[in-house]
Order: sequence, then structure tokens, then C-alpha cells
Amino acid sequence: EVRVLQNLRGKIYDAKHLVPNKMRDFFCTINLDQEEVFRTQVVEKSLSPYFGEEFYFEIPRSFQWLSFYIYDKSVLQKDLRIGKVSIKKEDLCNYTGKENWFMLQPVDSNSEVQGKVHLELKLNELITDNGSVCQQLVVHIKECHGLPLINGQNCDPYATVSLVGPSRNDQKKTKVKKKTSNPQFNETFYFEVTRSSSYTKKSQFQVEEEDIEKLEVRVDLWNNGNLVQDVFLGEIKVPVKVLRNDSFQAWYLLQPRENGNKSSKTDDLGSLRLNICYTEDCVLPSEYYSPLRNLLLKSSDVQPISASAAYILSEVCRDKYDAVLPLVRLLLHHHKLVPFVAAVAELDLKDTQEANTIFRGNSLATRCVDEMMKIVGKHYLKVTLKPVIDEICESPKPCEIDPIKLREGDNVESNMDNLRYYVDKVFREIVQSSISCPTLMCDVFYSLRHLAAKRFPNDPHVQYSAVSSFVFLRFFAVAVVSPHTFHLRPHHPDAQTSRTLTLISKAIQTLGSWGSLTKSKLSSFKETFMCEFFKTFQEEKFTESVKKFLDDVSSTESKEPSGLSEPVHLKEGEMYKRAQGRTRIGKKNFKKRWFCLTSREFTYHKQQDKEPIFTIPIKNILAVEKLDESSFNKKNMFQVLHGEKPLYIQANNCVEASEWIEALCRVTRCNQKRLSFYHPSAFLNGNWLCCKATMESTVGCARCTADVPADTQIEIDGDRETERIYSLFTINRSKLQKLEEACGSIAVYQGPQKEPDDYSNFTIEDSVATFHTLKQIIDIVEKLNESHEKYQKKRSSSAKYGSEENPIVGKVS
Repeated sequence: EVRVLQNLRGKIYDAKHLVPNKMRDFFCTINLDQEEVFRTQVVEKSLSPYFGEEFYFEIPRSFQWLSFYIYDKSVLQKDLRIGKVSIKKEDLCNYTGKENWFMLQPVDSNSEVQGKVHLELKLNELITDNGSVCQQLVVHIKECHGLPLINGQNCDPYATVSLVGPSRNDQKKTKVKKKTSNPQFNETFYFEVTRSSSYTKKSQFQVEEEDIEKLEVRVDLWNNGNLVQDVFLGEIKVPVKVLRNDSFQAWYLLQPRENGNKSSKTDDLGSLRLNICYTEDCVLPSEYYSPLRNLLLKSSDVQPISASAAYILSEVCRDKYDAVLPLVRLLLHHHKLVPFVAAVAELDLKDTQEANTIFRGNSLATRCVDEMMKIVGKHYLKVTLKPVIDEICESPKPCEIDPIKLREGDNVESNMDNLRYYVDKVFREIVQSSISCPTLMCDVFYSLRHLAAKRFPNDPHVQYSAVSSFVFLRFFAVAVVSPHTFHLRPHHPDAQTSRTLTLISKAIQTLGSWGSLTKSKLSSFKETFMCEFFKTFQEEKFTESVKKFLDDVSSTESKEPSGLSEPVHLKEGEMYKRAQGRTRIGKKNFKKRWFCLTSREFTYHKQQDKEPIFTIPIKNILAVEKLDESSFNKKNMFQVLHGEKPLYIQANNCVEASEWIEALCRVTRCNQKRLSFYHPSAFLNGNWLCCKATMESTVGCARCTADVPADTQIEIDGDRETERIYSLFTINRSKLQKLEEACGSIAVYQGPQKEPDDYSNFTIEDSVATFHTLKQIIDIVEKLNESHEKYQKKRSSSAKYGSEENPIVGKVS
């Protein structure tokens, strides 16, 4: 079975010259069509807000447009949309991996569309009573899919079907369907296309047969507003001439109105700086990837490491991060990461001339370690930092010590005491956390420490700074300043708390930089107020605590306890749940609740930090599956099946629903009583909506979708990562060939290099070994190209024209 998987990552940097031209509070959202899936923190009182927020998520559904909306935050009224950046899905590849400024476009209701419509069109020939022939157009509007929510609720859609020409506009209308984003219309309309020659009735139009070239069918979708104005949902146009005498059936993507999103004043709205990377991977069955996977997994054994397939991947990618993400995950999945990191770190150290700059750049080695810590260290961060970060965010004390930023009435000495209290607490949690440090991280730190000592044998400090540059500077300090990015907090901290966390992070970086206090480097601080603050820290115990911690986390002995006394916090957030009707008089409506998932239980609460109202032990969960929208006419629903009635939950968007389902499946995968079958719909009014069975205890009618993953510790899809690496090699094929030519040139010409050439940026230590690996890569990539082409041909031939499997075929601009 072939899987098509979509992924989006990138960064929202900043906006400038926003309208209105006065200090306002702004935030930015990311939308898949009209569905919001990400929101930045609010930047207060700014004309050019800097958001600086990274995003990364799987996209679980098809979409047409990726949009970024800038909002003006309002306290009393509805937030105002200032402007947007909208990029068509097929155009995303033009911006991948690049930082771009985009001009904001106006937000026009005629351009805000999503969804598709299923039509069948047919031209019939009719013989009239007097024997002449006329044509009749039959339009069968079957259904729509994926219409947007209106004010957070499913819409009440209807369609108008028109036959439009130079001198005619015949319009007909379907019935209104209530509360659904996927209306089933199944209505047929008839239009007379050409008049018979004997047609004598006078009318305002007279369509001759040749005018069929100018006729088109137009379908407009609307939301019935009842007492308010109807809302436009999108339209499609199909020229009648494409039909001739054939029946024509297809799915059409809804389009904006022709006058939608056109304005002469687009330059006045401001601009937004973004970095976007969208990938779509067509993952073949596992056996297709064996040659490439095996070549990559042998990388750490190749001498020199620069001749390995993994290293060559990083060389040919314009942005090393593109290579690092799938490479680390693949090597981690197959337990090959530690030797590879050691090998590339050793190469990195060859170019490091001074001990105090060790592992400070963005090399392949440092990026691999960064990515490894993000994946492996999630739980470690939570057990170490979450309690103290919660305290700082929920009971914030003023900590500003910059005299320029002090507010009226602030006391700098009191603030310094508050900051010192927080820094001491965070520092203490970190240096006492070595027992929780994952074994894999310890193994990597052990390798780095000994490589550094070997490279700089006369510097006693370097073995510690090699580890502290990662664990303090690139791990703990980054997590403190961005707790929401590392899932330590569900929401973005406010501006004052963010500033406190920034000051704490700076302090942790300095305390963790081995020798920075003992070597009197405080004078190097740009801010004199930080220098004053650190004068209170010049105590031997801090340096000794750091040394002992670094010794512990760079030891090869296993530090992870066999059984954790505290449950691991995995995910939390606000969603809606349907009342389960545990009492006879209880209403079965939807209520907003705070949900919390740990390694021990799944709970919901009236509000965050309140006692749980309802608890399901993880061991009691039998299945977690999506719920059909038709059950309650609500999108993004899923169900948690346990000993009692199913718990029905509605997430806020498709990405959030997918993440919750994945998290719940992951933590319950080892449950012995997991179900094999479930009901995709709800039990309502005495029967299951899916199979119409009348007994609530009837065994499910659909097979459960969640498989038990092979890797029970870290969720990694090895085939998907290998497919991503294949795609990167394919995209950078020209660079592979240049590198191959470079190796050939070096092998033939052994003389001195006279001037830089096309391959001067490549690392070629052994041209023969590198050439050999390159040839293997190119051969493997060509074979995978053939397999992908065969699949695409098979997909094209098996999918009916315009069918559900290939909905874009019927797209009309």
C-alpha cells in the first residue's frame, strides 16, 4: 500500500507597515483553506510586530490554499483581520526553505473559499413533436465536501445552478441542507440549450446552435443566513462545449469569485516575512527502500565519514536542516545515531582551532545533536522543567532588572531578588536532573567529551564545555525561553512572562558555560545590568555543581530509573466533549473542558489546574478512533473507547485532532484488551448510525485503524524518513553530479589547486571512496524514480476521471 503524507514547517518572523498606522496588538494565524490550525502569541502595542515563532505539523487532509492572516486583537469586539498571505498548494514548492517578504492581500469574503462539489453533466438530444431536434443540458449536483465553518458552526448550504451566456442567465436553486459541511444534494436540473428551428415563441433571447461555444454552467455555493445576509462559499464554471454528446462527471474544487481578492490598494496593508517548507511524500512499501536505507545505515562505518551517503546528503542540500531532520530520525530508529554523531563530530573538531569555540557553529554534528535532543529529550525536559516553568507562568513575579525597561513603581533590588529566586530554582532542577537524562543523550555526550579531550589535550576545561555547549546552551536555555515550543506550556506566555523567561535563559546559559564565572568573563556582557546581577553568583558551588552534573550526564552508565515514580505529562489542551449521559436526567450536550493526558491516565477538568471531573486509566482504553462527522454534524471529532460509554470529543481543528489521536494511540498501544473493531458513528436514537444495529453492545462494524508501532519508545516512521531522503537526493541531483565530476577531476589531476572552482565548497577527503558512494546513490535514486513513476501511472489509470481519488482532475479556474 502506498501512503501520501504531507508535512508543513517553517517560521513566522515579523510584519511591517501594518494598517491601521498606529500602535496596536497583533497576532498571526495559519489556516488550511478556512480552518485555523496555528496561532502566534499576541504582540502588544506595535506597528511592526516580531512574532519569531516556528511551526511544525503533519497535515492530515487535502487542502487548496495555505494562508497566513494578521489580526488586530480587540478586547470588546471581534478581532479584525488586517490582511492575509495566501499561497496555492501547488505553488508552495516555489517558496520551500526560503525566507520571503510577502505583501499582505485584502481579506475579501468573495475570496475566502474551501471545499469541492461533485457534478454530473450531460447533453441529451430531444426530438420534438414536429420532428426537429433540440438539445437539453442535464446538471446533476450530487454532493459537496469540506465546506467551511461559519462562526465556528457547520453551515446551512444550498447551491444555485445557472446556465450563463451572452444573452441568457437561467438560474435554479437546490434545497437548503441544515448544519453540515458535506451536504448531499442529489438534485437534477434541466436547461434547454439549443432551440428547434420551428421555435417561434418571442423572448428576450434567441440561442442559435453555434452559440453553444459561449455557454457555461455555473454552480455557486451559499450559506443560508436566515435573518442575515447569505454568505458566499465558492463557485465553479464549466464550459458547455467540453460536453459535446458525452456524460461528464467530476469533483471540482470551489474557486473564489472573479472579482475576489482584487484591489488597487494591496500595497497599503503591510507585509509579512515567512519561511515555509511544505513536503508531500509518496511512501512506497518498505521493501523498495532497502538499498537506500542500508547504504545510509552503513554511513558511520565508512572511512572517511565525508565519503558516506549520510554526509553527502548534508553536502548537497542547500539547507542542512532539510537533511538533518529525516537523517537523525532514521539513524535513531535503527540505533545507528551515536557512532555517526561521533564520526561527524571528529571531522568538525579537525577544523576547530580554539577550544573556546568548540561546537558553537551550525555544522552537521551540532545540528544532529540538536535534533536528537529535541526528539529523545522531550520527557526529560518535562520532568525537569515543567513544574518550575508552571510556577513562573502561573504566579509571575516582576523580574525586570534593565533600568531602561523598568515600569513606574518597580523596585530593581526587589526584582533582582525575584529573578535570583527563579534562576536558583531552575538551575537547581537542572543540576539535580542527571538521573532522568536519557541513556542515548548520555552516550552522545560521552563521545563528544572524549573527542574534545583528545583534540585539545592541554585544556582541562574543554571536555566539559563540549557537553555544556549542548545541554545548557542548546537544550535547557532554549526550552526555558520557548516553553510552548517544547510542549512545556499549552499557550504562549504573555509579554512580561516572556521577558522573565528570557532573563532566566540568559542566566542559565552563563552558569552552564563551563568556566565563564571562574575565568571572570563577566566583563564581556553587553548589558551592564546582567554583569551586576552575576556578581552575586561568583561562588565556587555553582561551578562545582555544573562540573558534577556534566560528569554525570556524560557517563556511559545508564541514568534512567527502571520505574518512574511520577506519571509523564504528555499533552493537554482545551476541547469539547459530549456529555456521556451517565445520569438519566443529564443533558447530552457539548461542553468545553480542559483535557490532560499523562502516561498513567486521561482526564478532563472544568478548567485548567482544577481537579479532574472524569478520569480514564490508560490501561482501560480499548481504542481511539475518528468519529464520522454525520454523527453530530460536527467536524474534527474522535472517540475514546473504554469500559463505559464512548467518550466523544471535538478538537478545535484537523491538526489538533490528529495530534490527540496519535498521542492517545501511542500511550495505549501496549494495552492487552485493545479492540479490533469499532463503530465509526455514534449510537443515537436506539441504533448505531453506521451499521443500523439496534443493540448498543453490538461488536463494531469497521476494523480499528491504529497499528502497534515497532518502536515502543519513540514514534518514527522509518520508510517515511527514507522517502524524504530520496526526495532530497532527487531535488539535488545536479549537485550530486557536480560532486561526482569533482571526484573524477581530483582523481585524475593530483596537482595543487590553483583557484576555487565549482566544488570548492564540498568536503572531499577521499575522492575514490566518495565517487564510489555517489555512484551507488545515483543508481539507487534512479531505481526509486522508476518505482515512483510506475505507481503514478497505475494511480492515473486506476482512478476514474475526476473521481474521489484524484479530485483535482476536474478543477476549473
